[in-house]
Amino acid sequence: MNDQTPRRLRGSLLERAAAQYALSPKPSAPAAPLPVPPPPAPTPAPAASPAAPVFERVEAPRAPLVRPAPSADAPEPAPDGTRRRIAIDRRELAEHGMLVPGATVTALAEEFRLVKRQLLNSARQIRASGKDDASRMILVCSAKPDDGKTFCAINLALSMAAEKDVEILLVDADFAKPDVLNRFGAADSPGLLDVLTGAAANAEDCIIDTDVPHLSVLPAGTRSVADTELLASERADAILDGLAAANPRRIVIFDSPPILAASPASALASHVGQVMLVVRADRTTENELREAVALLDGCEHIQLLLNSVSFQPGGRRFGKYGAYYGEPEQ
Repeated sequence: MNDQTPRRLRGSLLERAAAQYALSPKPSAPAAPLPVPPPPAPTPAPAASPAAPVFERVEAPRAPLVRPAPSADAPEPAPDGTRRRIAIDRRELAEHGMLVPGATVTALAEEFRLVKRQLLNSARQIRASGKDDASRMILVCSAKPDDGKTFCAINLALSMAAEKDVEILLVDADFAKPDVLNRFGAADSPGLLDVLTGAAANAEDCIIDTDVPHLSVLPAGTRSVADTELLASERADAILDGLAAANPRRIVIFDSPPILAASPASALASHVGQVMLVVRADRTTENELREAVALLDGCEHIQLLLNSVSFQPGGRRFGKYGAYYGEPEQ
């Protein structure tokens, strides 16, 4: 989905993807006391001798869990009460065809306005069922690599950050190929994996604020060979759920690996209220899509986002001043 490929059918990309693929989501008794022996007879005190030095017994600290150290050139997590802050490179966003904060409203911006509105409406319904924290957590993934899920996750986060009553936390959970900070033109930093392994004490200390109001980022962190196992641990339950619980205004967006290429997305699905599954119009097959949905069964609410849609002359498209219908702009 980009400026050059507006929609060819009516309805939002979420609605059209669902229609095109015809897919709907889915004591023992106490022991007798031992006899108490009589106290020993007192013995005479020994002759006085020079006092010996007294040494306090100190236990050696236990060996910590395996904690991979961050790379030498990576910034350290911010101390309590402060956060690292970055300025997002607008030129980098523009070169990748993404939304640029503060720029003129484009067709792409209008598309994501529709997408976020449906997700926010779904979040209200989930919250009404009693799942407040889960309702504010969204997983963005795709069936296969190169379907545009990071492109969509970043644009969704930028679009949602324009809302007046929310704070957006974009979590880079694509541990094998983290790309969020790179797209923002920022250096790598300790992140979620460091918190899961214990190398960083607090997820909030690893969050990076940006110069876009209401938008912050939690990097992927130092790579581990046990990312899925870490995500499935009890420690991960508390950490991931705590991201939403820490701020009642916060919406957490996870950019995860492709579901058919890596397993973390399946583990993350059980924590979120809804999944936005990116479907590339020119390459994702129905069988691949159904297999991907089956692996995301930890989440009840799965919506499809149709990406890379071909432009059809005469179809609806958005202009910079609102919704234009009819012939394309010259």
